[in-house]
Order: sequence, then C-alpha cells, then structure tokens
Amino acid sequence: MTSAAETSRASSPALDLEARHSGWTTPLLLWLASRVVSTVLLATVYAVATANGWRFASYRRDPSFFTFSGSWDASFYRTIAEHGYPSTLPLDDAGHVLPNAWAFLPVFPALARLVMPLTGGSFWVAGVLVATLAGAGACVLLYRLVLAVGCSRRARWATALFAFAPTGFLLQVAYAESTFLLLLFGALLALVRRRYWLIAPLGVVAAFTKPGVLALAVALAVHLVVRWVQERRAFPVRDAVAIVVSGLVVAAAGLAWPVIASAVTGRPNAYLDTELSWWVGFVGRQHFAPLTPWFTMAGTWLGPLGIALVVVVLVGAVVFFTRPAVRALGVDVLAFTASYGLYLVAVFLPQQSLPRLLMPMAPLLGSDVFVGTRRRAVACLVVGVCLQPVAIVLLWFLGYP
Repeated sequence: MTSAAETSRASSPALDLEARHSGWTTPLLLWLASRVVSTVLLATVYAVATANGWRFASYRRDPSFFTFSGSWDASFYRTIAEHGYPSTLPLDDAGHVLPNAWAFLPVFPALARLVMPLTGGSFWVAGVLVATLAGAGACVLLYRLVLAVGCSRRARWATALFAFAPTGFLLQVAYAESTFLLLLFGALLALVRRRYWLIAPLGVVAAFTKPGVLALAVALAVHLVVRWVQERRAFPVRDAVAIVVSGLVVAAAGLAWPVIASAVTGRPNAYLDTELSWWVGFVGRQHFAPLTPWFTMAGTWLGPLGIALVVVVLVGAVVFFTRPAVRALGVDVLAFTASYGLYLVAVFLPQQSLPRLLMPMAPLLGSDVFVGTRRRAVACLVVGVCLQPVAIVLLWFLGYP
C-alpha cells in the first residue's frame, strides 16, 4: 500500500530533485530568518528588563546580552566548562543531595570550552556560538529527515515550525538542546537511510549531551524486528549485525552516566539523587519509581482531577500516534518519537522544562496533522511566532525552562 508521502514524492520528481539541491540552502535560510526573529525578541526583552530593573537569572557581575542568553541551567554548564564536576556531592543539613552539576552531561560544556579561547575566555559567548551553530545543523538535518520520509513541502514546513516554535529561542541560548538535536536528527536520518554504523558514534555522543537517547536504541530494535518480518531470508546478516551492535552501543552509552557519577563521587545513586533534588520544590522529597512522576506531579497539585487529566493526556497521545497522518512518517520516526514520549512519561517530572524536552519529537511536525494544508501550516507558524515572546518572558523570568 502506497502512503500519501510516497505518492507525493512519486508525483513530483522535479520538485524533489530541486529539494535535494536545496538540502542546505532552504533549511539554512529558514534557520537564519528564525534567528533574526528570536534575536530581536530576546534583545527586546533584555532591553526592557534592563531598563526597568527586572531581575533575571544571569551572571550578576556582567549582565550583558550574552549572559542573559545564558540564564538558568547555563550556569551549571559554565561551572562544568571552567571547573569540571565535583568529586563530592553537596548536601543539606539532613544529608540530602542538593542540585549540582552532575545533572548535566559533558559534551556541550566541553565544546564551549574548546571555543572559549576564541571568545576571550567567555563561556557565555562561546556557549551561545556553539548552540547557534548546532541549531543551524539541527535545522538542516531535520529538513533532510522529513524529506527522506515525506516530501519537500513537508520538510520545509516542518523545519519552519521547528525553528519558529515557541521554544525556538532555545536554539541559540547557552543550553545543550541544539547540540543534542543535531546529533539526534543525524542518527535518525542515518537510521532512515540504513547507514547503521553511523548511528553508534552519533548516539554515543548524544548520550553524553542530554538524556533520552535510549529511545534511539528502542527505535533500532523496532527497525530490526520490522525488517526481519518484512524481508525474512532476504535480510542481510551484515545489516542485522550492524543494527544489533549499534543498538547495544547506544543503549550502553545511554545508561553510562549514572554509573560514572557514582564512580567519581563514591555515592551510590549519585545521579538519581541529584535529579530528585530538583523535584523537592514541586512535590517534596520523593523516591523514584518509573511511570509515576506525571501522576505524582498531577496528584500533588490537582488531586484526583490531576490523575484523570494525566490519563486523558496519555489516551490522547495513543490516539495521536495511531492516526494515519502520523503513521505515514514511517516506522522509524514513529518508533523513536513514541519511545521518547514514553521515556518522558516514565522518568520526567512534568514542569516548565517540558516544552524544551519535547523538542526531539520535532520530526512529527512533518505529518499532515500540522502541515496537511497550507492554511493549517501557516496557522501553526503564526501561533509559534506569537507564543515565542510569551515563552521567553515566562521561562526566562518566572521559572527556569
């Protein structure tokens, strides 16, 4: 059975030939236009805040635009880039672990440290530069990924919706998001193109950039099963070996950081205890159990109504992923995004960081749910641009994203 995406590609060879030639220029132009918008919005909010004495989470001794672009979690990345990780975890008077740098992975601060000599030793400038360039690469790879599973029209709109989204400004602040997305979209593109050995190095580096790469290992497992069922005897052994090895390597890398944190600090569960220290302000001190954080958060703040709301959201997610328009993106994209969504439900306490943690699911923007018609795509784009300044104010001033 031919999908709508395959029909579209087959019916417009000239358009897709043009898309291959513009595989760099189109997404880079969209990225550049989105950076103009995001920079103007960030600079405007920064100017208003500075003029009115608004307090924001920046480096207090140098409240410049670059330190403003390095608010909240970026301060931990700066600490890692300049001083590394603590060998002893900070504790409160009761012996509970306090928030510390072990919650953040080393690739982004390492890249910033490499660039710092070019920026006069400033982490803030280096971090913004690394994040912005990685954001450009993420847009290029997202475009090519959606093009590989859809068509050039969907690829253009998906990239535009991603770059101009309410969280689009995070593609240029001193956070690890854009670096992670660059690696993740590259690995997914390699999976779609069946370049299995390329997935392992990209997945390993991604695993030490941000959590969540285990969803990529699950996608590889699903891909293996689907190919085996579809091809049986025609399934090359070398491909099966490459898929299994890459999947195991990515899974091992995704599980490695808690082991490293415990080995360096000498404290069992050092990473888990560090992550749970951020939960205290929302739900009090908790013991972690998989698949419970969303219910814990909702129940704490909304009681039984909150539990019911979580159930509705989860049912809605199942309905969304079973829609033909979403399934048309192919099993690889569907397996990764569904697995990543399940990962968020399994381990993440939903709070103001949730919007940015949803960014790896951007390939779904290439489905007809968002870009089925020009009017629908334009509406989504306008909503994204209008919500971006709201997101900047809410996340940069009222709570860390």
